[in-house]
Amino acid sequence: MRTNYKIQGTPNSPVLVFSNSLGADLSMWDELVPFLLPYFRILQYDTRGHGQSESTEGPYSIECLGNDVIDLLDKLNIEKVHFCGLSMGGLIGQWLGINHPERLNKLIISNTDSKIGTVEGWNERIKTINENGMSSIVEGTMEKWFTNAFHKSDPSRVAEMTRIFLANRTAGYTACCAAIGAADFREAIKSIPVETLIITGHEDAVTDVSAAEKMKEDIPNARLKIFHARHLPSTELPKEYAETLIDFIAGETPFDRGMHVRRTVLGDAHVDRANGNKNMFNTDFQEFISNYAWGDIWTRPGLPKHSRSLITMAMLIALNRKAEFKMHVKAAFNNGVSVEEIKEVIMQSSIYCGLPAANEALHSAEEVFQENNIKY
Repeated sequence: MRTNYKIQGTPNSPVLVFSNSLGADLSMWDELVPFLLPYFRILQYDTRGHGQSESTEGPYSIECLGNDVIDLLDKLNIEKVHFCGLSMGGLIGQWLGINHPERLNKLIISNTDSKIGTVEGWNERIKTINENGMSSIVEGTMEKWFTNAFHKSDPSRVAEMTRIFLANRTAGYTACCAAIGAADFREAIKSIPVETLIITGHEDAVTDVSAAEKMKEDIPNARLKIFHARHLPSTELPKEYAETLIDFIAGETPFDRGMHVRRTVLGDAHVDRANGNKNMFNTDFQEFISNYAWGDIWTRPGLPKHSRSLITMAMLIALNRKAEFKMHVKAAFNNGVSVEEIKEVIMQSSIYCGLPAANEALHSAEEVFQENNIKY
């Protein structure tokens, strides 16, 4: 099965997978991505029958759609991920938590339920679409997806989601409807061992607050977040939604978030060594670094970590800070920087920082390459 996907972010960051709702595609998550890239590699994909993924003959099952995720992770050589799925994507997340918890770090299931609707109800929707097309339910779908306030405040985004919905292939959409109608995880979710965040909207008429509260009771290690939204809070409130994911996965404090990012950039060995060397004299400084340098600056969404690595190395050349420069040369590879790009930073610095500073940086970079068996 050919799955369309998009992956962004730096190589050493943990992977966060997004699974779309019925009738949407991977672009439904786009507004969240800039807030999340300082922390994660972001893997978005189109569910089978949606977007640009293959639409095979239906009906589908949630097991089939869940195995598509496992196949994609295997193809990309990704062992474990954080997983966030909304509505149909939330059912896929439940299946993964039940059947493949070893592939998950943390699980986010948003605006979903362990049993969504009835088989009869989904069959009626399939019949309506087959007879009258996607346009016959689009208005009702947009009403379910977004609050009245959002329809008024951001009509262009609603129009874009309407266009995406109408672009769905009838066969793929109805095959997924059948999968949702047949899914029933009411007993099985009680065995999910993975730490789980359940999200819903206070006006969600499809998967309401009471359903989310029941899931929270049934899943052993679960917590609940309710947004002032309907069925797609990730689209209505992208910044708040992203912050909730960061809180859940990386931590709620600047220190926790800073330590998360510090590890993705410098590596666990370096951070563990720094923490192991803490004493009464340097602890305040170490915590200052984690809180402000890593927790406040490196987490800002305005620049990717790749760019921050290049800028940091250039500034350290100008300041002639050899030890710190070598540390950030090594760290730069965790942020996706190449040997060629490091060379160009040094070449640029030779004009603006002076030849002696650039020469020192060149030799320091070569030392890092040799120490870490990096070809150059």
